[in-house]
Amino acid sequence: MLDFKELEAFVWAVRLGSFRKAASRLHLTQPSVSERISRLETTVGQLLLERSARPIQPTMRGREFFVHAERMLHQRDEAMQLFDNEEAFSAPLRLGTIETIAHSWFPEFMRRLTERYPRLTIELTVDYSPVLNERLLSNELDIVLAMNGYAPQKQIEFESLSPYEMGMFVSPRHATIVSGDIASWGKQLPFISFGKQARPYVELVDYLAEQGLASPRIHSVSTLMTIVCMTTEGLGIGALPVATVLEEWQRGSLHRLSLPVPLPAMHYDAIWRTANHPRFCRSIARLAQQCACRYAQDRRGDMAAACFSGRWVPAQVPSTTTKATLP
Repeated sequence: MLDFKELEAFVWAVRLGSFRKAASRLHLTQPSVSERISRLETTVGQLLLERSARPIQPTMRGREFFVHAERMLHQRDEAMQLFDNEEAFSAPLRLGTIETIAHSWFPEFMRRLTERYPRLTIELTVDYSPVLNERLLSNELDIVLAMNGYAPQKQIEFESLSPYEMGMFVSPRHATIVSGDIASWGKQLPFISFGKQARPYVELVDYLAEQGLASPRIHSVSTLMTIVCMTTEGLGIGALPVATVLEEWQRGSLHRLSLPVPLPAMHYDAIWRTANHPRFCRSIARLAQQCACRYAQDRRGDMAAACFSGRWVPAQVPSTTTKATLP
């Protein structure tokens, strides 16, 4: 088997025409260089250098082999640069994300990611968090932007992303019929949430039970934009990430319900396997952190602006619940 140290000794001896000069270039002794070249000749089964010539000259077969040896050393150096220069990373990145992120700060993240790694190509998967975590563990994905807690902690590393505030929204045509307490809403309209595999669905069921609605009617929907559309069309009360429907709320196509107790926020992480390239994955995760944080700050600023006109629907508070101050 060819050894790169032997190839280096051969290449530099040919380039410089001397074992002594090659030894100085490689910080070795002259006998060490001679020994490495002898081992290489034994491996290939032919003499590669005319040792009696001054300067040393390659044999006919040595001249032919020299071209290949130089090429192999150059390819080795290129391969090793991948570990010194992250910007040169060029392999496809198998990236997974959930739909809420895909419809919020993900485009900005993609723009900055491809600017930082111009040779990178992306293989994108959008799915539920449990599915993404499973595919990450089976090495079908390299890094996911999703809810954590579905994978053994010893097998993964992660960086937390900015959470999404959740809210309940309704079409303006139904604003008057949901002005009672939460327990009465389910008698008027069904709720609309993510699919049953998604954690927000389970958290919504638990939340409604705590508010006195033990057996709610909930339409489970696989895509965020379908939930928004169904809610806008008046088909139910949508449990939605506030930031992703800010425009609909602002222009009045959705009204937000004032809740006595906030819905649980949606928490996400950038997650990768410990066996993956740790420095590269952490760099991507921190870029995702920056984009998520900036998106959250911008949306909070929009809602706090004096010109923001999103409408609230007041709700009555059950006697067992402490009344919250309306925004």
